[in-house]
Amino acid sequence: MKPRRPIIQLRKVSKSFQNSSREVHVLSGVDLTIYEGEIFGIIGMSGAGKSTLVRCINFLEKPTNGEIIVDGKVMSQLNKRELREIRRKTAMIFQQFNLLMQRTALKNVCFPMEIAGISKAKAESRAKELLELVGLSDRMTSYPSQLSGGQRQRIAIARALATNPKVLLCDEATSALDPDTTRGVLALLKEINKKLGITIVMITHEMSVVEKICSRLAIIDKGHIAEVGMTEDVFVCPNSDIGRKLVYPEGRTVKEHVDSSRCCRIVFEGCSSLETVISNMVLECKAPVNILFADTKNIDGQIFGQMVIQLPEDQLMAKRMLAYLNELGIKTEEVRE
Repeated sequence: MKPRRPIIQLRKVSKSFQNSSREVHVLSGVDLTIYEGEIFGIIGMSGAGKSTLVRCINFLEKPTNGEIIVDGKVMSQLNKRELREIRRKTAMIFQQFNLLMQRTALKNVCFPMEIAGISKAKAESRAKELLELVGLSDRMTSYPSQLSGGQRQRIAIARALATNPKVLLCDEATSALDPDTTRGVLALLKEINKKLGITIVMITHEMSVVEKICSRLAIIDKGHIAEVGMTEDVFVCPNSDIGRKLVYPEGRTVKEHVDSSRCCRIVFEGCSSLETVISNMVLECKAPVNILFADTKNIDGQIFGQMVIQLPEDQLMAKRMLAYLNELGIKTEEVRE
């Protein structure tokens, strides 16, 4: 198997800002590698440092310390012309679309090509192709005020693709959209990744966005990378406190589902019927359990489910139940108060 080529590398990246009274550390020693052609998620709560991180990647913000390498080039060593060129290859998509309201959809997509000195005829031809790609060839003469939020974001995606980028940086690109529109935009981004091979970096605070589209993810918390891994692995067994908060039902840890008790989070893959497993476990062990929560998720095209159960107070019986589940190869995470 051909080894994957890193397209974005962050090495010990830190970023601080000086305000009137003190120095604020936003990023601290961030190490991260994103590979060519993947859809990578960077997720964290508000104020975790996500937006600063993405602005550092394309050097809109210069890191205080550390090194950023994009497509083999050390960003700190580039001159202004070289920086402009690399930014054309790392296009950004924003939460608020950032379209020019006085321009039609076609002219918005043409705009970055005009700046790059491409002829009007070539720019318009390319813009029409991109509007076809995003499903809006019938709205090329429409102005942003005449379009829905989802349509505006599709125009923004087409505009970002105009300079043939190698990377799309999506900074909360679906946060202003309703759930149905979000699903459509995520499906479009996945199609673009598959057809064009463009690396996509999704910056978001929504675990549901990462689950639907990202093969790998990094969780950022208070300026630090808390964990990095395959999306399904993080869902099955998050290794950090912030990871558990993002993954667990309704953003609560297993402990928070009950005031005091021994409980367990169970994860199953594929089309397994966990309800039947729990029923059989109760019959086998001859003791009831309380089901506190259950749901299923589609993670990058694969079905996963989770259930939180309250185990019996009897320690021997609780161990017996866990042993029963483990014998079936079902992943469990026990939590004691």
